[in-house]
Amino acid sequence: MRIRTWIKKTKAGRLFWRAVIGIVGGTVTVLGAIALVAPGPGVLIVIAGLGILASEFAWASRVMVTTRTYAQKAADKAGIPKWLQFALIAGAAVLSILIILFLYYTGRI
Repeated sequence: MRIRTWIKKTKAGRLFWRAVIGIVGGTVTVLGAIALVAPGPGVLIVIAGLGILASEFAWASRVMVTTRTYAQKAADKAGIPKWLQFALIAGAAVLSILIILFLYYTGRI
């Protein structure tokens, strides 16, 4: 975080930082939009891009809150208990880590 504060000391640094965050976040968001129609986790990539943008832009933060609200309404409508939602997320994360470790140790990545 020291690099961020060092860059943002001047007005030009703040503008530069916002431009960099805008370019990186925008690129990730566009790649996520492409992944929505192509094979890949498009929704997750779009949310990651919005998360990057939300670190500097208030509009992206509002979009993230709206997206989270819609996702929670969809989960509530599906009738999945909160503890099961967390268990599924944790299980998916652990499974992803195990698959990555397996692929790494077998030399496939």
